[in-house]
Amino acid sequence: MGSNVKIHTYALVFEPAHIADGVFIGPHAVLTNDVNPRAVTPDGRLKTNDDWDMVAVTIEEGAAIGARSVCVAPVRVGRWALVAAGAVVTADVPPFALVAGVPARRIGWVGRAGKRLVAKGENRFVCPETGAEYEERDGQLSES
Repeated sequence: MGSNVKIHTYALVFEPAHIADGVFIGPHAVLTNDVNPRAVTPDGRLKTNDDWDMVAVTIEEGAAIGARSVCVAPVRVGRWALVAAGAVVTADVPPFALVAGVPARRIGWVGRAGKRLVAKGENRFVCPETGAEYEERDGQLSES
């Protein structure tokens, strides 16, 4: 767990999650750790820790996970990305992406302030709060 992390009420963060600095995890959000959840083995025995292949959800620097969203391991949420409330993340989220829905899909870009970026010409975006500029290349956003 990184520094300056806020984990809100009733969020569930299952090991071996990796949470970087400045991450926000909203109320009732869930970070899972089991790709194939079962209570018993194929022969009917109760599963033990030795029967589990735990996998991690990784949340990179500054990312925000909205209320009641679920990140299904193994996934990576890129730095400064924003997962909308109620989204179900089943695939990696690129840095600065705004994702929503079930399953979560990219619906836009956000800057470090968490505000949706505004288009400023072809493949260029600007943050309406900070004025920071970003550039999109091959489905990835980077700071200019």
